[in-house]
Amino acid sequence: MSVYPIQVTKRGVITLPAAVRKDNQIREGQMMTLVDLDGVFILMPRELQTDRLANRLAQAWQEQGLDLETMLKTLREVRSESTP
Repeated sequence: MSVYPIQVTKRGVITLPAAVRKDNQIREGQMMTLVDLDGVFILMPRELQTDRLANRLAQAWQEQGLDLETMLKTLREVRSESTP
């Protein structure tokens, strides 16, 4: 495990040390995922599978003319019908 001091600039920008970028093959423009565990931050040089799946679902729904609000409304209706 390595520890690096990182400074946050005016607009919230941080710079990853060159050694970290090189060792983890992080390239300019690459998307990363930041997980906040109640003040403990985990920065991953990849997109979470759940994010990727959510984006694919959203795109598929959009192509079918559906949106999240419609899906939630339908879900509420189905749940209310199945409640005794």
